[in-house]
Amino acid sequence: MNRRRFLATTVGVGAAAALGLPPYSAGAEQLHIPLSAQRDAAFSVDATPTAKKYVTGYNNYYEFGADKSSPAAYADKLRVRPWTIEVTGEVEKPRTFDIDELLKMPLQERVYRFRCVEAWSMVVPWIGFEFNHLAKLVSPTSKAKYVQFTTVVQEDTMRDLSWRIIDWPYTEGLRIDEAMHPLTLLVVGLYGEVLPNQNGAPVRLIVPWKYGFKSAKSLVKISFVEKQPPTSWNKIAPNEYGFYSNVNPEVDHPRWSQSHERPLPGLFASQPTLLFNGYADQVASLYAGMNLTKNY
Repeated sequence: MNRRRFLATTVGVGAAAALGLPPYSAGAEQLHIPLSAQRDAAFSVDATPTAKKYVTGYNNYYEFGADKSSPAAYADKLRVRPWTIEVTGEVEKPRTFDIDELLKMPLQERVYRFRCVEAWSMVVPWIGFEFNHLAKLVSPTSKAKYVQFTTVVQEDTMRDLSWRIIDWPYTEGLRIDEAMHPLTLLVVGLYGEVLPNQNGAPVRLIVPWKYGFKSAKSLVKISFVEKQPPTSWNKIAPNEYGFYSNVNPEVDHPRWSQSHERPLPGLFASQPTLLFNGYADQVASLYAGMNLTKNY
């Protein structure tokens, strides 16, 4: 049940890529298509974004391989057109959105911290729109207590679906108030360009106060549901990957500490982990009365 076999050791995670990042061609037809979006300063952190080559070359996207460099090397085969997202479940107006419709939504650039459960971190200038904008178009009913996100399966383009630790397709979920929070984005780009395949093209979720695996890539279905939905990593190892998985320096992973993180591109650099990844002022109220030591 090793997450990515944890690349053998924590040191191996950095050393395996050496963060030199070999040349890649992933999503070549996508990488240089510009997207116009104003930066939303109110929701952006005051931090220098991580260099683009690390954001696009150091990824977890297991459908294309377990190594950090595999998505950049192999995700160019992912077909991102045509592409639709079905929105269904406890909604008054179920609807299927074409990706080109979503690209016409009110896009913003937001600079967010991104924290992986493996204890490395980035700062990324995402381009997208608040999830609640899409939700308003389908009108969730009073029975909608959670949202489930389902990712694409392309048998002919995804080279590592035989890795059966995960029951494909990859799924994730949020409580409805988490999904409707203004920090929660549906992302279609980064660094002023359309989202590269290895980063979850053509549209992915970003929930900046949670560990990165909660932010599902390459979405094809969004379901508003009444009961807490099963999620991929929680099904594999519920004692290690809880439904909430909020970033919390006081709650260690069973196999490594979460008190510090390694900001890319440093191999051994370390900085303290922030509660809720630094977004406590905005989101702590969502968990009032909950025992945060059990939110993992």
